[in-house]
Amino acid sequence: MTMHRRFSLCGLGLAIGLSLVGPVSGQDYPVKPIRIIVPFGAGGSADVLIRIVANRLPAVLGQQVVIDNRTGAGGLLGTSIAAHATPDGYTLLGTATPHSIVPNLYKKAPYDALSAFSPITQIASQPYGLVVHPSLGVRTVQDLIALAKKEPGKHNYASSGQGGAMHLFQALFVSMAGIDLVHIPYKGSGAVRADLQGGQVKIGCIGLSSILPAHKAGQLRIIAVTTAKRSSVLPDVPSLSETLPGYDASLWTGFITPAGTPPAVIDRLHGEIAKLLQTQEVQTAFRHAGTDVVSTEPKAFGALLANEHAKWGKVVRDLKLQVN
Repeated sequence: MTMHRRFSLCGLGLAIGLSLVGPVSGQDYPVKPIRIIVPFGAGGSADVLIRIVANRLPAVLGQQVVIDNRTGAGGLLGTSIAAHATPDGYTLLGTATPHSIVPNLYKKAPYDALSAFSPITQIASQPYGLVVHPSLGVRTVQDLIALAKKEPGKHNYASSGQGGAMHLFQALFVSMAGIDLVHIPYKGSGAVRADLQGGQVKIGCIGLSSILPAHKAGQLRIIAVTTAKRSSVLPDVPSLSETLPGYDASLWTGFITPAGTPPAVIDRLHGEIAKLLQTQEVQTAFRHAGTDVVSTEPKAFGALLANEHAKWGKVVRDLKLQVN
């Protein structure tokens, strides 16, 4: 074998080896389609915001981006799939506040919500709306509390499942208000919205992006928002904290990736998403969805994830909501 041929084969072997270990720099990435697992139902508050960004990623990354909704167990199922995916940047998780809630409900979750993932960026923060069907005859938070105290255990509130954001936001409200409402868990937020609009269940708490149209059409009535301050989208609607001082809950949304994903890949994704969040097109879409754009560095998003995990863990323990 000639010296030239030996060097050529060595070069070929090196190239193959590098291709097998994944991207070596952010600029080499991506070279194939990217899957974004969303552990919530299509059309829900988090899904809507994730898609606004994800649908624009192919134009800046040069590869197809596929949304994969994997629902179940309040987000535990889809999150578990993402946690055990190859950490090469080709499987991401588009997630939200339930990511910090659900694992606290289990004595042993199939992944560690903090150590199993590396943060990329937060993209949004929005309040949920405490909503009632008009037939309930309730116009304010005070009205709802008074009705519940007059008729304890008679009225139901719906959520997308045991331990999800809808459930915990309302459970915290019920606890702080000292009232007795019955929790009815559904399988997904779409079914909750449908039954709320149909009047089969009359109390719910859902992200603004998915109930603003029904509120504006008079099909549902948002009587409060869950953040400490009022929403700029609904300035005439009070915050729950105005009736229950100290109440504060919001839906954060963001992207994370399996732990071990190359830092250069995370930097590339963060950079491209950050630029998209600055565009007028994305900001207008978020505003129409009733949410605020929030663009953070990976480290800052990691700190938020840790704080949220601790916060909702305490709520779960205080309300004795553990599932197993």
